[in-house]
Amino acid sequence: MAESDKVHNPDSTTEKEITSSNVPETQSPSPPAEKEIAKSDAPYEHDVEGAGIAARPTGWKYKPLKLGPLSLGYYASPSFQLVMVSFVCFLCPGMFNAINGIGGGGQVDAITADQANIALYSFFCVVGFVSGSVVNRLGVKITLSFGGIGYCIYVASFLSFNHDANRGFTVFGGALLGFCAALLWTAQGAIMMSYPKEGNKGKYIATFWIIFNLGGVIGSLIPLGQNINNSGSGTVTDGTYAGFIVLMFIGAVLATLLTNAGNIVRPDGSRVIIMKNPSWSSELKGLFVTLKTDWYIVLLFPMFFASNFFYTYQFQDVNLAKFTVRTRSLNSVLYWASQMFGALIFGTALDVKAVSRGTRAKAGLASLFVLTMVIWGGGYAFQSTFDRTSNPGSKDTPPSALLDWTTPGYGGPLVLYIFYGFYDAAFQTCVYWFMGALSNNSRKLANFAGFYKAIQSAGGAITPAIDLTLVPYMNELAANWGLLTGSLLIAAPLIFMKIRDSVPLEDDLLFSDETAEEVKGLTEEKTVH
Repeated sequence: MAESDKVHNPDSTTEKEITSSNVPETQSPSPPAEKEIAKSDAPYEHDVEGAGIAARPTGWKYKPLKLGPLSLGYYASPSFQLVMVSFVCFLCPGMFNAINGIGGGGQVDAITADQANIALYSFFCVVGFVSGSVVNRLGVKITLSFGGIGYCIYVASFLSFNHDANRGFTVFGGALLGFCAALLWTAQGAIMMSYPKEGNKGKYIATFWIIFNLGGVIGSLIPLGQNINNSGSGTVTDGTYAGFIVLMFIGAVLATLLTNAGNIVRPDGSRVIIMKNPSWSSELKGLFVTLKTDWYIVLLFPMFFASNFFYTYQFQDVNLAKFTVRTRSLNSVLYWASQMFGALIFGTALDVKAVSRGTRAKAGLASLFVLTMVIWGGGYAFQSTFDRTSNPGSKDTPPSALLDWTTPGYGGPLVLYIFYGFYDAAFQTCVYWFMGALSNNSRKLANFAGFYKAIQSAGGAITPAIDLTLVPYMNELAANWGLLTGSLLIAAPLIFMKIRDSVPLEDDLLFSDETAEEVKGLTEEKTVH
């Protein structure tokens, strides 16, 4: 045995020797180093994973899981938790996207959905700004589970509306969902951006976005199957709404099975940087400290604002206004399916290790600019073919003005709608990756995610209100196109000047009460034979 490194658990008298017999003969062996792997009272087991040593506590959360021949990792690993939260969002926001993507929340006109969404995004905006503090104080498990309940009640209000036309309930459902969704999305953002190592953030974002949008795809198949013979306008059935409610409730229950960030151990033994002893006071102060120390995040605020601004236009003024109910459902299926490909392509490209992270960031911004010009230019051409007079987006729309999948010329609008979905995923994947490139601190990234969802929701609250004033569709398209283009230009200084190839651990720890020894794990150069 060449030399031994002794790893101590501070609360245990036992110690284990890890041999490092593979030290090259031309180098002097490293002196014995005592490394403290904190945060658990259990002794530690050591496994070889890849080229490095993984140190993690014993206990069921850290035992390898298998499903037949398939290895699932261990429960408290970043990848396992990411997949779990992805399926929570698959079942809750994914189904919400499916019902909203049909247009009008599945109703025959957009008024009810617009009013509910104004309430939803208004509350989302207010709560979202402080939701990072709430998530940091309560943990991701409670906030994700509570957030899921709001989605069930929102869809239940539309089921009720099918029978009693009670708009008050739908507005209440929207307001409650705004509160709940702010917590859910902030917790999700913190997990997705802080759990992976720096070189895997694009992959984690893509994985989440694919699973999440699979919910939109499957959810959209429900109304498509139930309305496949309905070649006119109309509402979706009670069974459609009931199916969504059941799936959303399952998602809320699934969230209770998550574990909080303090229990997460990466394969290399490192841990997520958190606040060990958060209080309401410390987390509210931390919110403003984030704005003071990372003031440049405001350069991303226009991108935040623009990222959901176009939903009302695409869902209510294009899909609802121009297509039959079954074609709207098909469009929705393909819209969310294209998001999976957009996230996969951009998430993978943003993690290419052969290119520096700064160069990847600039390339991502440039790609978004090109896509904005091409896709929204195509949208302008399509929008020139109809307006509110010919297609008011209500029961007054003459059937002859609606496109069905059997209508000649449907292919072009379908391709445009698919690329609208692709663009949405590309845009939001880049936004999350840009934020994740600024820090690895879970506490700070929760605040970033809160800012993102709050400002995003402000845009989401404004557009339904604009739509209710019956402004020309072309005006709404122009507002979206201009806002998206301008937001990219404003973000450019941050992308060019603030995104580094790596964020030093010392910088991340400035916003935490943890030490380097508690989070960095064992050295990755040593292996066990």
